[in-house]
Amino acid sequence: MRFFSICFLFSVLAFNSFGQKPESNRFTKVVLAQRLEEPMQFQILKDGRVLYAERKGKIKVYDPKTGELSLVAEFEVSTKYKNDAGEVSEGEDGMQGVILDPDYDKNHWIYIYYSLAGDDPKNLLVRYEWHGKELVESSRKVLLEVVVQRKECCHVGGGMVFDKDKNLYLTTGDNTFSRASDGFAPLDTRPGKSPQDSQKSSPNTNDLRGKILRIHPENDGSYTIPKGNMFPPGTPQTRPEIYTMGNRNPWRPTIDSKTGWLYWGEVGPDGSRDDLEKRGPQSYDEFNRAKGPGFYGWPYFVGDNKAYVDYDFATKVSGKPFDPEHPVNNSPNSSGLKELPKTVPAFIWYSKAVSKEFPLMESGGNSAVGGPVFRKDDFKGAKRVYPDYYEGKWFITDWVRGWINVVEMDENGEYKGMERFLPDMKLKGPIDMKFGPEGDLYVLEYGNGYFKDNPEAQLIRIEYNGGNRKPQVEAAVSKTAGAVPLQVSFSSEGTKDFDKDEVLQYNWAITRNGAAFKNIKEANPSVTFTTPGTYKATLTVTDKMGAKNTKSVVIKAGNEPPVVRFDITKGNSSFFFPGKSIGYEVTVNDKEDGSLANKKILPGQVSVSTNYLSEGFNLTKIAQKQLSVDASAQYATAISLINKGDCKACHAVKEKMLGPSFTDVALKYKGNTTAINTISRKIVNGGSGTWGDASMPAHPTLADSDVKSMVKYILSLAEAPKPAKTLPVKGSYVTEIPKGDNTEGSFIFRAAYTDKGTKTAAAQSSEMTVVLRHPLVPVSFADQAKEFGFSNDSTVAFVKNPGAYLKFKATDLTDIRQIEIVKSVGRAPATPPSGTIEVHAGSPEGKLLGKFSGEYADKMLIDVPAGSGVNDLYFVFTGDAIRIRSFRFVE
Repeated sequence: MRFFSICFLFSVLAFNSFGQKPESNRFTKVVLAQRLEEPMQFQILKDGRVLYAERKGKIKVYDPKTGELSLVAEFEVSTKYKNDAGEVSEGEDGMQGVILDPDYDKNHWIYIYYSLAGDDPKNLLVRYEWHGKELVESSRKVLLEVVVQRKECCHVGGGMVFDKDKNLYLTTGDNTFSRASDGFAPLDTRPGKSPQDSQKSSPNTNDLRGKILRIHPENDGSYTIPKGNMFPPGTPQTRPEIYTMGNRNPWRPTIDSKTGWLYWGEVGPDGSRDDLEKRGPQSYDEFNRAKGPGFYGWPYFVGDNKAYVDYDFATKVSGKPFDPEHPVNNSPNSSGLKELPKTVPAFIWYSKAVSKEFPLMESGGNSAVGGPVFRKDDFKGAKRVYPDYYEGKWFITDWVRGWINVVEMDENGEYKGMERFLPDMKLKGPIDMKFGPEGDLYVLEYGNGYFKDNPEAQLIRIEYNGGNRKPQVEAAVSKTAGAVPLQVSFSSEGTKDFDKDEVLQYNWAITRNGAAFKNIKEANPSVTFTTPGTYKATLTVTDKMGAKNTKSVVIKAGNEPPVVRFDITKGNSSFFFPGKSIGYEVTVNDKEDGSLANKKILPGQVSVSTNYLSEGFNLTKIAQKQLSVDASAQYATAISLINKGDCKACHAVKEKMLGPSFTDVALKYKGNTTAINTISRKIVNGGSGTWGDASMPAHPTLADSDVKSMVKYILSLAEAPKPAKTLPVKGSYVTEIPKGDNTEGSFIFRAAYTDKGTKTAAAQSSEMTVVLRHPLVPVSFADQAKEFGFSNDSTVAFVKNPGAYLKFKATDLTDIRQIEIVKSVGRAPATPPSGTIEVHAGSPEGKLLGKFSGEYADKMLIDVPAGSGVNDLYFVFTGDAIRIRSFRFVE
């Protein structure tokens, strides 16, 4: 795919050059590369190429001249954690960052930060020469080692940036498991609990974790310490590399080229409730600024120096809140100084609720991602430089919430205000963001799921146009995969031209497996694919001035995706009741494979799992806990193929027979990135000589997807077996809350199936997830509110006018007898308030299911008729004003 630049009639128009905010439609989002595999961090070269790192170990480069991605290098990286019980989980580790030297054009140096694979737990900062293709392996230099623990996940950091003095800043995470702390500060100092004590890292002056490090790389591959770091070289119990400390997971640093000040995002903990007397504040993510070295508080403080409590995990006794004026690290896991510098409060901080100080941050899950500070002087002669309106402003984003906000600061760098950049744009997991040499804002989107290759992961750039604007292109298809013949309707709906050109030219260029297939000059064509393969359809829209824009979609023909359902057959499908049993049944139907019902799909090939999440519905924890369960089902098809074929005549899992054992094969090829293709070709074509005189017979009739499935299983034997539990596809489950966990969490049930694929089409996966929530539902969970206001922390909703309602979508009332409405308790008024609260199904005027009428009490009950089923519920309030905290659904 090739993207063309627009030659503007005017570089910048006068009406928005000096202070007036430019129109949103003068910015165009251009998709450069799609379907990336866990992209993490990137840098843009002067010629427009984009170098980026993928978490699983690959470094790739995007070439705008060809629109193609090419592999630069692949590292063997560590992405797993293994606790003392032998349980293996996926973590954030892996390939974390890549950056070019400021003098790259002369020395061709590239710096890479990654988690070293093997039994030596450390993260490495290495340097190579790179001349545009592969890394020069002989040039490898290890600059810095960060020793870590790999028993409990997470927080790695890995962001890098250079300043004008060619000092390299590297961010590192606190390498601490925080779930055991219930969302509060991880301060567990009991023996053996070091992975759950952030005091070993972030506030440890003698440890490189939980920091932003500043070093000056030297020609010989070593580094020196710049003046002005936190601790002068030679200071006992300190590391001189430390620039800032007290960081939890500093994310995406940037340097203001004018002031030299450092900015970054800080990913916060997971808690969503205050417990100020016993534990401390709820969690806050942060955006921070450093004019010099400093201690930023974690794990003793968060936000604007909100203090955690010195909590004893052994005795469950709470001490005093920590003192930001005199923080002290007394942990036995720390090797550094006890007396710490005064704490620097956060620059911007925001919780899961709406922020009183920064309401534009919105509410919900959060994950702060730093971005660039715009300085026009950095882009002299650039084609599409942003207007002066953004001079000195900081672009920030959030991985979960997907917005971009622009922060304005005064001449002293103090906060002035914030506004939304392109309010109608919703990013999908923005993980890195910076300006390119032509003045465009580039964004790397990881996608919406953790630890997997998200189909929506992509690299985009946002261009500013002061003249004729490119069309805004939207491309969609009615179906992205299916068996042949596969009829697909293509749609350009949503495509716009803001210069109001009446005539736009549409062209769909469709390729099959990279070769030209069809060109269609229509806006919304329909195509029937009769030949299996992977098709890429690129829509190019051109306006009357010749400005064009493109967007692509991928269609996989030849294999119908499976249909997976997880149905609650007994009990409530919205809520769980502790200790009660639910009935469930999983159904799987696949056009090619068959179904569970006709026994052509075996129960062992279907992954069925459950987890209790004490902090509610959190996708990170689902990914960490349930990928291992998927792994157990992942190889069921491969094992079945091996058992049915002739493999066992020559091979066994552990013992050598005529041929080598599968385990020996796995160990021989461990770490070999080409092993899957090499062994697959040998199985299909036959061969000999690798393991002695015995010959491997050819298997030309095996489907490519089946062969690779078997090879992946064989290679998996090089690793220790992963502990995994899976549920039967039909049965009952008792919703027992794990001992010691928060009782107001959620049970997550998930069914997944990956089909066998075909000879000509890759395997397809489908899944279904069911969430059973605790029957106490906070008002903040409402899907819609009308004539209601909310407290700053969203824990209380208050009626503004009679007729106000709160809506809860698709709520199951099976086995529910009553709904209890919990009022917020405050000072009692002189005249007791009263009113009517009605529950309607489907709409505010829909079927009346029940009501309360009379004087308001702290708790008010509404009877629910039996057999009410699943409905959108509307709680309609008339009468006096009332403040509500929650709704409890009672059996």
